[in-house]
Amino acid sequence: MKAEKFKSPFKGRSLLNWIDWKPEEISQILDWAFQVKKESHAGEVHQRFLGKTIALIFEKRSTRTRSSFETSFGEEGGHPVFMSTDDIQLGGKESVQDTARVLGRMFSAIEFRGFKQSHVEDLAKYSGIPVINGLTDDFHPTQVLADIMTLKENFGHLKGLSLCFCGDGRNNMARSLMLICSKFGINFSVFSPKELSPDNEILEICAPFAKESGATITVSDKISVVKNVDCLYTDVWVSMGEESLKEERVKLLQPYQVNKALMEATGKPETIFLHCLPAVKEQEVTEEVFESSASKVWDQAENRKHTIKAIMLALI
Repeated sequence: MKAEKFKSPFKGRSLLNWIDWKPEEISQILDWAFQVKKESHAGEVHQRFLGKTIALIFEKRSTRTRSSFETSFGEEGGHPVFMSTDDIQLGGKESVQDTARVLGRMFSAIEFRGFKQSHVEDLAKYSGIPVINGLTDDFHPTQVLADIMTLKENFGHLKGLSLCFCGDGRNNMARSLMLICSKFGINFSVFSPKELSPDNEILEICAPFAKESGATITVSDKISVVKNVDCLYTDVWVSMGEESLKEERVKLLQPYQVNKALMEATGKPETIFLHCLPAVKEQEVTEEVFESSASKVWDQAENRKHTIKAIMLALI
């Protein structure tokens, strides 16, 4: 098919997290994600990235993020270039600032998946082209857009829903979910031990957004916090770079495992289960829940591609 113009008011903008994005702006990208998913399922072919290039910088391994960026950009006629830390000098022999200035003269956009939030911020500051955060230790904005897309597919709306994150309340997923839920009026709770509660900084960031949208934010180590929630969400207990803490973390988080009893504790048969994947079954979630009809993890994984394509169409 002939290449189609995709009119977006966000072209040239970066996505480092959702803090500076208005709810209506995120909603627009979400609408485009539904559009491109429909196109994909209908077998439509477009070339909206024809003549464009994107640098995909990966410090951390990936299945869904890399696959989503490479396939969606390539299918639209663009050229993705994968760069691991074994391939380039980022932050080693060459500073992030200098790398950004070089890539900015050669590419249409940059995706970064790594450890430091400051790295993705410096890439955006010095490259002069759109930069997309594919994951840092602080935020995972592309993942949570796919998460709310999956919520909307299942419930038909977002405002007034309730989502509870179970496990390590300090990690990038808990932080990012709190942020996007507070923007959309989704009641957000964290079920975690006090030692792993979200930090005050993210709570203070999200408080005014929640007030404006009417969302509530609750942090608790009591199982009662899952009562009446529409979605239980979890993530691995040991994040990349924290492998030495595995034994201690597993012992601490065992009471917060998503299992049949926890699903039943919501009191709602229609409660769904989400996981950003990869999952360590029988740790943060049991096989029984993971493979149950309540589990929407495969729809959620597919939606990574459609939301990432929508983000790139919006920014590039």
